[in-house]
Parts: sequence; C-alpha cells; structure tokens
Amino acid sequence: GGISALSKERIGAEMKKLLAAPDPAPAVAAMAHAGALAAALPGADHRSLAPLVHLGHAAGLDPDPILRLAALGGDDPAGALKLSRAEARRLADLRAGASSDAGAAELGYRLGAGAGLGALVLPTASMGASLPPDAADEVRRGASAVFPVRATDLAPLEGPALGARLKELESRWIASGFTLDRAQLLA
Repeated sequence: GGISALSKERIGAEMKKLLAAPDPAPAVAAMAHAGALAAALPGADHRSLAPLVHLGHAAGLDPDPILRLAALGGDDPAGALKLSRAEARRLADLRAGASSDAGAAELGYRLGAGAGLGALVLPTASMGASLPPDAADEVRRGASAVFPVRATDLAPLEGPALGARLKELESRWIASGFTLDRAQLLA
C-alpha cells in the first residue's frame, strides 16, 4: 500500500536497478504475487521475464533493464516509471521491433546489434521458444551493413519524392539480404 506514496521517479529508479540484476525474475514474480508489480507498473505481466533472462544470457546479452521492462509490458511503462526520453524511445523501438515481421538481419540494421538481438529475443521468450543458432550472427551482419545509396545519388529528386525513392531502394536492398550494391540499386 505504501507504493502510492512514492514518486514515479523513485519507483522507476528502483525498478531499473532490480531489472539490471543478473536474474530479477524471482523477485518480480514475488512482486506480482504480492500485488506490488501491478501497483508499480499497471498491466505488467511477469511470465515472459524468466525465459527472456535465460535467452538473453544464452545469446550473450548483458542484463538490460529496458529490454526486461519491454518483456514485462504494461499499460504505459514509460509514464508509470518516468523513464527518460532516451529510455522511452529505446523501449518503444524494442517493442516495435519485437512486434514487426522483420528478420534478424533487418532488426540489426535498424536497431543496432544489441537492441536488434533484444527485439529478436522478446517475442521468442514470450512464446517459450529458442533462438535459431545463427540469429546473433545475422543481427550482427545487419548491424554492420551500410546502405550504399545517398540522397545526392538521386538528384534532382527532393522532398517527399526523394524520401519515397530512398525508402523504396532501402527496402529492395534489405530484401536482397544487403547484397545489392549502389550501381544495381540505381540501375
């Protein structure tokens, strides 16, 4: 009952400390059983946290409180815990990546190696499945990929037409497995 007397900032700081622990799943499960998790983070569900911790460890991910917060979910975790803008953006990116149909390499390209692997682990943990053996390598391959076309390559296009053309070329490049080069894309 005393949780309501604490500031959201304090609750958020304590939750992030807890979620940064090597294995916070037992403590978070106890919080859920006692009703403290629902008071601190309405709508959160602790059931995919333990599989996420296990998969994250197996994939070589460091304990990441924002990734683990994404696994807990909730109605408005960024607001409920007063996350910083950067943390809220990272949480949103992880959740969006996890719910997208993007493959491992694309997640790495769009989110970077760590967040891409995290976004891949999130839905896998909630389904109780295992990552494919090459998932981490694919994420790293995507994270190291550099789109070969620049806006200046598409002159005289500008404004929305330029943005649409860049997006279309980037989609083709990703679909090719990052194999098309600049000349092939512009042909």
